[in-house]
Amino acid sequence: MSHQGLSTAVPKRLTPVAGAPLWCVATEHGLRGDGVTNDQPALAALVDLLGEGYAADGRARVIYCPPGIYSIRDAGTVWRSGVSLIGAGPAATRFLLSNEGERSAPVPLAFWTTVQHGADRDRHIAEVTFADFEIDGSGVAMTEYSYLAKGLGLQYVVRGVFRNLYIHHTGATGLGCDFLQDTLIEGCVVVGCGRLDNGLQMGGAGVGIGVGGWGEVERCTIANCTTVGNGTNGIFLELQKSYWIPPRGYRIVGCHSQANRFGISDWGADGLVVTSCTLTSNLEAGFDVSANGTASVAGRGGILADCVIDRNIGDGISMGNTPGPYTIRGNRISGNGGYGYHEHDLGNGFRGPSASVVIEGNDLADNALDAIRIDRPMVDAFVVGNRIRDNGRRFAPAVVGSGASVRYGRKSVTDGAATWPPDGHRGKVVEVDGRRAVVACNSDSELTLAEVRPDAVTGWSEDVPPPGSQYRLPDPPVERAGITINAAVDSTTVRGNRVWGTGAATQTYGLWITEHGSCVDGRVEDNDITGNAEEAIRLDTPPLGGRWARNYTDEG
Repeated sequence: MSHQGLSTAVPKRLTPVAGAPLWCVATEHGLRGDGVTNDQPALAALVDLLGEGYAADGRARVIYCPPGIYSIRDAGTVWRSGVSLIGAGPAATRFLLSNEGERSAPVPLAFWTTVQHGADRDRHIAEVTFADFEIDGSGVAMTEYSYLAKGLGLQYVVRGVFRNLYIHHTGATGLGCDFLQDTLIEGCVVVGCGRLDNGLQMGGAGVGIGVGGWGEVERCTIANCTTVGNGTNGIFLELQKSYWIPPRGYRIVGCHSQANRFGISDWGADGLVVTSCTLTSNLEAGFDVSANGTASVAGRGGILADCVIDRNIGDGISMGNTPGPYTIRGNRISGNGGYGYHEHDLGNGFRGPSASVVIEGNDLADNALDAIRIDRPMVDAFVVGNRIRDNGRRFAPAVVGSGASVRYGRKSVTDGAATWPPDGHRGKVVEVDGRRAVVACNSDSELTLAEVRPDAVTGWSEDVPPPGSQYRLPDPPVERAGITINAAVDSTTVRGNRVWGTGAATQTYGLWITEHGSCVDGRVEDNDITGNAEEAIRLDTPPLGGRWARNYTDEG
């Protein structure tokens, strides 16, 4: 079924119906904006009034909220088509959400959902803009987590605009709207959302978009947004039903995702385009393609290009259970605490080999483990023209320390007697009397710890250890290669890559096929694999068939 010609199907009249003005100043219609009065009932009444007007004459209305603090208490507002909400800017117009009088109420600022209101393709929200205001969700406290505790939670939206919003500290997702057609999300800043999410709940992201409700194509662009310290993802797309077709049409352009659990995640789109984004300091991965979402369907057919994926605590790019294809091109993938690129099986989703993945023209440098690690079968992969250097930075030996030189902070371990190699412990787990924390980076005498969860004040699983307590850091992995094949890889091309070390001696091999890996009918040609710490190529499993030619190693 095609929905490319969507219409609101509302008759147009030259003259608006009486009593429903096209432009409303909120404070002239019952809202106070004084931070004390509950403005939710007045807002809901005004939305209904203007929504009825739009339904009658087809002319969209605007609610303008002048500078002020608008208290929204104990109930969310059911939104209507043709009603826009505009403020005087995020620093001036602030909506403060709270539920002191009804702890079971999630209190989104605006919502329209399938379960609560019967939203669907024929009962969608159309012609709405939310712009230039702040949503503060810190006043919502709930006895049980609810994915509805969002800032904005609309489903089935046509021609929507979400622009210049500052949304922070909501219990669930900040901007959590699903099934967006001809919609733009631009210039939004979303911080500390999903604070009631334990990390395993539904939602809890900065910007979370459910996809698939409109069919094969949903046209939506997310541009120039910033997401920091959100409970699950900075930005994610999630297919909502396993039997739905993964939709095409989503783009994420020029966004910044920092210190979330995942930076940007593709959990079920087809052909997602992610370009010119910065993904840094995220706890599990900078960019994630997997079947972790509700429908257990991974993204496929996407393009990740021209991004900076740097200093994430886990992997730079995590690819799990996608059927492929996927293109990873022209990115800087550096300084991550795990692998630069990791193809692995996460236990759910597509069970066959990943097909036609392209890893081309990337700069993979200074990652803690292997630059490219393949732990899941692949077929027809292309690893072409990458620069792979100085990976395997997690090379420092095991350490046990205690005594007067050892001090602990919420996000640090200091040992004045230590002489650690800088970043040699990156990504390790430090243990102190049953407490655990992950090392984000280290100097010669101090470990900097990753937050235990997004937006947390500590890196420890329990209280900060007392001074002098004994700490333990484990040994690093012995093998840390530029490219590691640890699964069945068939008909794969590895061509024109430069794989080397610059003197740090951390990248032990250029190319390693493990005893659990295999390379059948591969084309491994024209690679320069000189200057690695131990060997250029290590073959625990000899390749079968294909062509291995003109690869330059230290032996010639």
